[in-house]
Amino acid sequence: MIREPVVAGQFYPEEKDDLEKMIKSCIESKFGPSTTKVKEEKIFGVIVPHAGYVYSGPTACHSFKAISPLNPELAIVIGPNHYGIGRDAAISADVKWSTPLGLVPVDTELTKQVSEQSKLIEIDSYSHSQDHSLEVQIPMLQSFLTTEFKILPIILRAQDMNTAEIVGDAVSEIAKNRNAIIIGSSDFTHYEKNSFAHSQDKALIEPILKLDVKEFYKVLKEKKITACGYGAIASTMIACKKLGATRGELLSYSTSGDVSGNNSSVVGYAAIKFV
Repeated sequence: MIREPVVAGQFYPEEKDDLEKMIKSCIESKFGPSTTKVKEEKIFGVIVPHAGYVYSGPTACHSFKAISPLNPELAIVIGPNHYGIGRDAAISADVKWSTPLGLVPVDTELTKQVSEQSKLIEIDSYSHSQDHSLEVQIPMLQSFLTTEFKILPIILRAQDMNTAEIVGDAVSEIAKNRNAIIIGSSDFTHYEKNSFAHSQDKALIEPILKLDVKEFYKVLKEKKITACGYGAIASTMIACKKLGATRGELLSYSTSGDVSGNNSSVVGYAAIKFV
């Protein structure tokens, strides 16, 4: 089965040439990574936003540029289930995911392995059928990676700490013996004034950089921060820490207001790497 794109033409262009031009413009944007020098280092995972490319693409490109020299053979992509459909934690049952840039294979062998070893993570295409949180990452991977790779898409309806620990443990087991990168997909504060979004997200990013999951959930709850993929962030933190990461590093932060100039109701975006 092929998982057809559901937000091509909305979150990013549906024509190949237009999509390639947009990703190039994201890189060259003043919020993009065009002048950033890439370090040769071990990166265990990254956090990336998942809004429309016109708003979050420049920030997302910072994470993808950082991992580009690694040329991973496997990209484990974890994101939130915005529609609340399907399972609490689901791996795509589809054999390939389609984008305007071509087909990307799912690692079906690992899909079976994870579902057999984990009581929580189930194989279910329906959970993935409407959502954009994972889909928007695939064309970016296709653009930045120069070698063939497979994906393992995991979507979370449940995002509590217990779920994040189970998913993080499973992902670390998958990644430990492979040339893999873990990608946590999340936007940060939603629909607040720009200055407030900046302060809220700064508070939440601090425990992420320290890989402190308990503090992360505490700040999230106490400040009522509306980061949609908090479980995906936490799962990525847990997996990366188990694999040997000692800290996070903020590569870029912006909001839709910074990009558009409309500061009355914005969404926050962060690019973070775990090293």
